[in-house]
Amino acid sequence: MEPITPIQTDDQVRLSGVIEVDYELVEDISSLISAGQQGMVLNILVDLHPADLARIVSHLSRDLAKDVLQWLPVETAGEVLAELDDDYRAELADALPSERLTAMIDELDTDDAADVLADLPLDMAERIIPELEDAEDVKELLSYEEESAGGLMATEYVVVPASFTVAHATEEVRAHADAIANIFVLFVADDLDRLVGQVSMKRLLLSPAHAKIAEIMNEDIISVPTNMDQEDVARLMERYDLVVLPVVDPDGCLVGRITIDDVVDVIRDEAEEDIQRMSGVAGGEEATDSILRISRGRLPWLLLGLAGASLAAFVILAFEESLAAASILAGFIPIVMATAGNAGIQSSAIAVQGLASGDVWASDIKRRLGKELTVALINGVASALVLGAGILLVGSLFPSGMHDPVQLAYTAAIALLIVIVIATTIGASIPLLLHKFGIDPALATGPFITTSNDIVGILVFFLLANWLYL
Repeated sequence: MEPITPIQTDDQVRLSGVIEVDYELVEDISSLISAGQQGMVLNILVDLHPADLARIVSHLSRDLAKDVLQWLPVETAGEVLAELDDDYRAELADALPSERLTAMIDELDTDDAADVLADLPLDMAERIIPELEDAEDVKELLSYEEESAGGLMATEYVVVPASFTVAHATEEVRAHADAIANIFVLFVADDLDRLVGQVSMKRLLLSPAHAKIAEIMNEDIISVPTNMDQEDVARLMERYDLVVLPVVDPDGCLVGRITIDDVVDVIRDEAEEDIQRMSGVAGGEEATDSILRISRGRLPWLLLGLAGASLAAFVILAFEESLAAASILAGFIPIVMATAGNAGIQSSAIAVQGLASGDVWASDIKRRLGKELTVALINGVASALVLGAGILLVGSLFPSGMHDPVQLAYTAAIALLIVIVIATTIGASIPLLLHKFGIDPALATGPFITTSNDIVGILVFFLLANWLYL
């Protein structure tokens, strides 16, 4: 038995035990393309999976990537185009000859074709659509919202009436095998095209040839309407471990199917978007984006953070006399700001994660806040005791450098406890409130939470310092 090749890191993926997609391979291919060595380039690339080809193409300049897409077989080139990031795909499509682009899109499944066309300029898409073999199906998909079940589904599927026998249904599957990449289930519809059941391929193959589809079909099926949000579709398929999900219109008629490979992409895209927004980046930034687009997505959040930090500075300036009276208070400013920011980010991140997975609902705000407040009190007391003990220790080692260390320790500890409770409350409640009003809760984290908690934390600290210490 041959040894199993171990899975390697993302920067060095082994393909068929021979070729590795890494920086050196991309550099070699770039040199060959620049030298016009079409045969050698195709010899390297033609047997690779479209996803790996797309990974290579995304690291090439636009001109070199365009050459690769023109050299590859039209079916492979179309699959590569569908795998690329949206903006880079649109950029490459715009550089390709119209006839070549049309032929590439025509080779794709209807859902992938609609995704590619949605990224093209409107006039270009309108020229291409009439030339496609499945023009009507693609038009229908483009009429749905891009992030809905209708925009996610494909119109290629196998459907039979319940009166068919297993033998007849099997022939129907064979007839569609070339047009449909993966046939997971056989859908069953009535005379009005309404979905009434489905049969898995395993059940179909194991059933007697003379058996009726009505006898073996599963009538307890889960379907979704065309207007359901893609995030809800992904959550539904994850919850019930589905590999295919039928999509129906308001009359219950079957109009498409969503497969697990499309949902994996949705889960990844939604997670990336949430992470970017939580980090203060406009959702949708890709590695292939231009410098100007990346800057445009980040700058507004940096300016918002700058405005928030300026407000925090004004709060500090408002207590200038307090700082002059006890300069040691300045040493606690970073402690208070960092603790407030961290506590807020912790609670808001958990709230956003819970909302995204469906485990937390906007109506859970009372129960969620109760739990977060309990956690905040426990963590706040522990942190306050550590800070107070630290101040007393420093005061005992350097008695001349600190005025009334016991009072300072008491003041700082109480301030820290209150700041943690307030920051945790803000961090947990804001995402739930935003979600309740239909706003993406991921916007509540990152700069928004840290800035607001910095301001509140500093204000609370100085108010308590004026009251208890000065």
